[in-house]
Amino acid sequence: MTDTPIVVMGLMGAGKSTVARLLADALGRPMRDSDADLEAKYGTTAAAMAADVGADELHAREALVLRDALAARPSPVIAAAASTVEDPETRRALAPAFVVFLDGPPEVLAERMKSSPHRPHFKPDLIRMLTEQRDLRLPGFREVADLVADPSTQWPEEIAATVLARLDGAQTRGNG
Repeated sequence: MTDTPIVVMGLMGAGKSTVARLLADALGRPMRDSDADLEAKYGTTAAAMAADVGADELHAREALVLRDALAARPSPVIAAAASTVEDPETRRALAPAFVVFLDGPPEVLAERMKSSPHRPHFKPDLIRMLTEQRDLRLPGFREVADLVADPSTQWPEEIAATVLARLDGAQTRGNG
């Protein structure tokens, strides 16, 4: 599993960056974050991009930076933008990766989003926005996920430990 990218996905506020950082540190791997990759490539935040070029272009750019990160070597741990599961090409690109889906309740995620100005608020009612996004993206998340965790009931450290145990089990089975 050392050559397999690990991708942490979920809606805004799910804790993707935190879980990805814990995993990258534990595994001694580089970490890639869609927000940071977007800003490095385009010189602005996802929220500013959404306002300037619209949601569709933002989502196309998010898919591009995820596919770039998946091709990086050594294989990184990636905190990926949720919109990327809407793109069939990106879902196919995720097939060889180990994907962790952080599936938290929209009410909890909306509360977390209030403290993060870099995240785009596509609608004034964040709970409604996140509920609609979850409904739209859930089939894609389920298609690509190898492991699902609820960040409202588990600490990031617990989720990371579960992922590490699963990866260790897969490595042990692969060598046996």
